[in-house]
Amino acid sequence: MSDTSQDSTRSNLVATLFLDHPASVNETYFGHMRFALGFAFWLGVAAAAALIHAFIPALCETTASRILKRLHARITDRH
Repeated sequence: MSDTSQDSTRSNLVATLFLDHPASVNETYFGHMRFALGFAFWLGVAAAAALIHAFIPALCETTASRILKRLHARITDRH
């Protein structure tokens, strides 16, 4: 195999792993990373609130559901 075909295979793999999906939702790699990291952060906060609520029902009564509704709206609005 020539170096050219290896480079082409490598660039196709990079595109498949890192670029194709962000492009499919009209974002750059870093823009998509920022969105996904922010989403993951708020999912973690919602999970923590749900865990606290599981042990002490009077705390965080609507926190997790409120965060999830907001995240759902963000996903819906961007498509």
